[in-house]
Amino acid sequence: MQGIKNFIPTEVKIDYLKKLLACGFHTLDCGSFVNPSAVPQMADTAEVLSSIGPFKGNTRLLVIVANERGAARAIAYPMVNYLGYPFSVNETFQRRNTNSSTTDAFIRMRKIHELASIAGKELVVYISMAFGNPYGENYDRDKVIEWADKIVKEGIATISLADTVGRAKTDDIQYLFETLTCRHPDVVFGAHFHARTDMWQNKVEAAWEAGCQRFDSAILGFGGCPFANDELKGNIPTEQLLAWINSHTPSNINAEAFSNALTRASDAYLGL
Repeated sequence: MQGIKNFIPTEVKIDYLKKLLACGFHTLDCGSFVNPSAVPQMADTAEVLSSIGPFKGNTRLLVIVANERGAARAIAYPMVNYLGYPFSVNETFQRRNTNSSTTDAFIRMRKIHELASIAGKELVVYISMAFGNPYGENYDRDKVIEWADKIVKEGIATISLADTVGRAKTDDIQYLFETLTCRHPDVVFGAHFHARTDMWQNKVEAAWEAGCQRFDSAILGFGGCPFANDELKGNIPTEQLLAWINSHTPSNINAEAFSNALTRASDAYLGL
């Protein structure tokens, strides 16, 4: 939702997220505790959480945080399971996204992880620009592995490799997931791909074949990072990803509930 400029009414968000919770997804990314002036769409996350918490069932709730202040707010909500933290291997994007250097962002990650652990929450780290950047700066996939190694040493058990601007090449996807899942078999490595709606499948296939079993997606492919300077390429469309996964293995997602959520998403997003 963060990439949509028109504010989606809080009651619409709540109704839509309740419908998503009925589907049986493993995790629902449902908001963020960041500066509302930077991401005004997420300014009502606290109200949203309070309303959807009783309906979460077995689905885990994740909220994004960018600093210790946001983390402190997030851990105050018992229904929150995961804190998501964006960490960039690209200095330019880290400063655009969280106004800090990569080194300072890593130190901040440690502090947030400590806060989350004390509160019984888990930290999910998103490695942004894991497959390249739009700034003309050198991309080194081994540098991604080095940073992932450091993050794992801090005790982080879930890491998502983010194709922040839709530049991932299948050989880089395969190399990173095969290497990291081999080096750290006890860590869950996920894929957070941004792509045009006609260019996502080869990326998902490469990650899947390399051992990735955690994929982020958004119904209708909405999304994208407003800080990336990239034409705001969207996320992988959930409805297409789900159909692809079901062709490989049963997903156990409630089909009727998902159909209802898909219809509500069309109303919420396209009706604005």
